[in-house]
Amino acid sequence: MNADIHYTRSGDTSIAYKVGGKGPPDMVFVPGYVSHLEMSWETPLASRVWHRLTSFGRIMTFDKRGTGLSDPITDDRLPGLEQRMDDMRAVMDAVGSRRSVLIGGSEGAMMCMLFAATYPERVQSLILYGAMARATWSEDHPWNTPREDLIQSWEEFIEPYWGQGVGTEIFIPSIATRPGVREWLARFERSCASPRNVNVLFRMFLDLDVRDIVSSIHVPTLILHRTQDYVVNVRSGRWLAEHIPGARLIELPGIDHVPFTGDVDALVDEMQEFITGTRERAEPDRVLKTVMFTDIAGSTKRAAELGDAAWRDLLATHDLTMRRELKRFRGQEIKTLGDGFLAAFDGPARAIRCGVSAVRAALATDFPIRVGIHTGECELVTDDLAGITVHIAARVGALAQANEVLVSRTVKDLVAGSGITFSDSRTHRLKGLSDKWQLYAVRQA
Repeated sequence: MNADIHYTRSGDTSIAYKVGGKGPPDMVFVPGYVSHLEMSWETPLASRVWHRLTSFGRIMTFDKRGTGLSDPITDDRLPGLEQRMDDMRAVMDAVGSRRSVLIGGSEGAMMCMLFAATYPERVQSLILYGAMARATWSEDHPWNTPREDLIQSWEEFIEPYWGQGVGTEIFIPSIATRPGVREWLARFERSCASPRNVNVLFRMFLDLDVRDIVSSIHVPTLILHRTQDYVVNVRSGRWLAEHIPGARLIELPGIDHVPFTGDVDALVDEMQEFITGTRERAEPDRVLKTVMFTDIAGSTKRAAELGDAAWRDLLATHDLTMRRELKRFRGQEIKTLGDGFLAAFDGPARAIRCGVSAVRAALATDFPIRVGIHTGECELVTDDLAGITVHIAARVGALAQANEVLVSRTVKDLVAGSGITFSDSRTHRLKGLSDKWQLYAVRQA
C-alpha cells in the first residue's frame, strides 16, 4: 500500500499526513482526539479498514496539531476548530485535492461538520461516525455527562494512568481482554500525546459545541453509529440525523467506539455504497484452521463454592496454564471466553496433543477442563476467527465431559497414522445444525 508520511505547513505548524490508494474519489479521514499515523496504519487492528478504503479511492489522514507526528502544543493555548480546519485544508492543498469526502470519527466529526458548512465547495459528501454535536450535558443533550463529572472522572481515572492502556475497556471493550491489546494501546497513548498535551486536548474537547451550525450543512451526509457505543451515546447520532438537512442515519450493532474494531466490514460497506453507489463487500480472508475451544468443567458450581477471590485466583492459574500449553504446541490464542479459550492450530494432531496436555496440567492443579476440536475453513476477521467451523468447534466443546478432549470426525480422519487413538463414536445433533455429527473422545494414555 502506498502510504508514506509527509509534512505540510499550516501557518507555523508542521502537520504530518499520509496518503494511500488512488482517486477519485478523494477521502479525508479525520480521527478522534488523539492519533498516531505510523501506529494507526501499521497495526493489524486498522489494516483492514485502510485496505478497504484504498480499494475504491484515495484516502488522506493526518495527525492533528498536538498529537502524533505533528507539532506538539508548546503552551496552554487550545487549538480551536478553526485552526484545525486550516490544518485539514493545508493537507488537501498539499496533495492537490480540490474536493473530498470527509470522514470524521468522534471528536474529528465536529471539525468535519464545521468544514462542510463553511467550505461546501470543497466537500463532496460527509460521513460521521460515533459523532456528537456537543461534548457535555445540555437540556437538549440530557444523555451526555455533565462537564464537572467528566473533569472529575478524567482527573481520577484517566490522567494519572495515561500511557498505561487506560482506554482499553472504554474505547475497544470487545477486545479488551485479548493478549497484547492493553500493551499496544499503552504504547499508542504514549506515542499520541504527552500527559500535558492530552490534558490540554481534553479541556478543549469539553468546550466543543457545533449545534448552532449543523442546520447549515448542505452536502450529502451519512451518519454511522454503533447502538451500544460506550463513549458516545447513540442518541447523539440520532440528534444529528434530525438536525442535519437530508442526513441519513444507519445504526449498527456493536459496543466499540473506535472504528477499527468490531465489525469493520459493515462500517466500510456502508461508506463505500454511500460514496460510490455500489457495495462490493470484500471477500473475507479464508484459511484452513483447527479450532479448539476449552472451558472449566462445572465452572458455575465451582465459582459458587470458592467465592470471588479464590475463583479469580483459579482463573489466573487456568489462564497461565493454557497459555503455557498453547505456546508449547504452537497454538494461537484467539481470545479468552471468561473461563475458557478459543485457540487455533495449523494442524489437528498438534491441537489434540495440546488439548491432552492441557487437560493433564489442569487436573494436576485441581480444575478439570473440557476440550472441543474441529478442523475447517475459517474467516479471518482482523485478529479474530469467524465462520461455521468456529461454531462447530464450540458445539463440540460444549458436549465434552470433564477431562475429555472431544473431536469431530473430520479431525479424527485427518490424524490417521499419527498414533492418536479414539473411543467409539458418539452421535450428536449439534445445536443450530441440521445433520447428525459423529464425535470421538481422545484416548489418553
